[in-house]
Amino acid sequence: MGSRLLLAALAAFAFLHQDLWLWTDGTLVFGFLPAGLAYHVGFSLATAGLWGLAIRFAWPRDLEVDTDSADRERNRAN
Repeated sequence: MGSRLLLAALAAFAFLHQDLWLWTDGTLVFGFLPAGLAYHVGFSLATAGLWGLAIRFAWPRDLEVDTDSADRERNRAN
């Protein structure tokens, strides 16, 4: 379930990355930052959060190796 939700969020983010609605907006955020650039700052932070969630909840657990226990077993064999 979590992987499907993350894939749906990724698809939504891919669509939202194309901010066609801000191309002609001349509004300045905080008096100096163009609206499109401000949008992409927020979008980048949200994307970083999404990838953090993907790593936390959808990363395959069988790829993880506990190096300490592997070193201990190697030392026992020698």
